[in-house]
Amino acid sequence: MPDLNVLAICGSLRRGSYNRIVMDALPELAPAGMVIAASPSIGALPLYNADIQNEHGFPAEVTALAEAVRAAQGVVIVTPEYNYSVPGVLKNALDWVSRVPNQPFAGKPVALQSASGGILGGARAQYHMRQIMVFLDALVLNRPEVFVAAVRSKVDEASGKLTDEPTRDIIRQQLAGFATFIGRVGTA
Repeated sequence: MPDLNVLAICGSLRRGSYNRIVMDALPELAPAGMVIAASPSIGALPLYNADIQNEHGFPAEVTALAEAVRAAQGVVIVTPEYNYSVPGVLKNALDWVSRVPNQPFAGKPVALQSASGGILGGARAQYHMRQIMVFLDALVLNRPEVFVAAVRSKVDEASGKLTDEPTRDIIRQQLAGFATFIGRVGTA
């Protein structure tokens, strides 16, 4: 079976981001045949402004992200929850990509993950992500869900490693399910 190329997008820009730590663990937790690569930085995108788009077209950073999504067979979005919702930087990236012709997320399999210091593990951000993905016509994997609650106790911040074995196991299960989901819904 040929490799499944999956793009991972992190919704946090913070150095030492817990969500980045989770995202960085994905390649080693992926099933055989799944290759996971990080997306171009979403922090480099200007704030969405239709005037920029109308006067200058799409910035190169937007085009690079859109092409990376388009080229991937699936996308994993790993995001924190800010103020009960999606971080502005991630929403901005999705706002830009949503305007690109030949919508890159249309029909694209997407898996969601979140990590937070709270007990809900970013559940509200994922709920909002699901709403955004409906508009983008993406196909979101329903189960298993990955909510990493009390994340500080599940990572080694000094090494930047996800250390909690039950968390690693549920991520392995989700990625295996995602591989099956990608195979089932397919992308052109």
